[in-house]
Amino acid sequence: MKTRDRIVLEARLLYNKHGYGNVSSATLAEHLDIAEGNLWYHFKTKRAILAAISKQFALDIEKRLSLLPNEKVDIVVDYAALLQAIVDEFQEYRFLYRDQADYGEHDEIVRRGVRGWTERTHRQLQAYMKEFIEAELLDWPEERLADLAINATIILRYGLEYFREMGDPIGAGGGAIRNSLLRHLTLFEYRLMPEAAIRLRRFIERIGNGEEVLGKTLGKDLD
Repeated sequence: MKTRDRIVLEARLLYNKHGYGNVSSATLAEHLDIAEGNLWYHFKTKRAILAAISKQFALDIEKRLSLLPNEKVDIVVDYAALLQAIVDEFQEYRFLYRDQADYGEHDEIVRRGVRGWTERTHRQLQAYMKEFIEAELLDWPEERLADLAINATIILRYGLEYFREMGDPIGAGGGAIRNSLLRHLTLFEYRLMPEAAIRLRRFIERIGNGEEVLGKTLGKDLD
């Protein structure tokens, strides 16, 4: 891996673990086992590192937003794979969601994109939930799908930090992931067909335990 790419990767991991404001450039250089001057050769400021992470963040969000229901794939599996992608995003870029107060305004890339990404996430979730309806697995009025998608986005977006503050571990296999996903499921579980609800809960348990849900890639149920 090129030094510049390694700096971006390790900075993101350290910021996620310790907080953006708690990781100095000297700490990052020591962690990378490089001279601080070498760090500055690649990035003149700490904000320049943030900008590089934000650029990758934007690319990864676009990949996640490109996921749409696949009529050839079981919608329960398809939706579980989307939840996996959302959880991965929130974990991999946790500090961007969590530590904005530490560095003021978002980087320009994020500042420009955040509203659009959120609105597109609403529409993405709405598309998947509409597919549940068309598969006759969800009894929900279509005129209220937008509200359901917005509420689901809010819980998924802020759930990890809420449960972390309540003492649940937030890493892979920790309670915060599982509890956030289960909490979002309570929004519509009572209107799901029982078998679909049971299967979604099973997938959520697997995601919460750090297991990978590969339905989107494999196109088959992994029950």
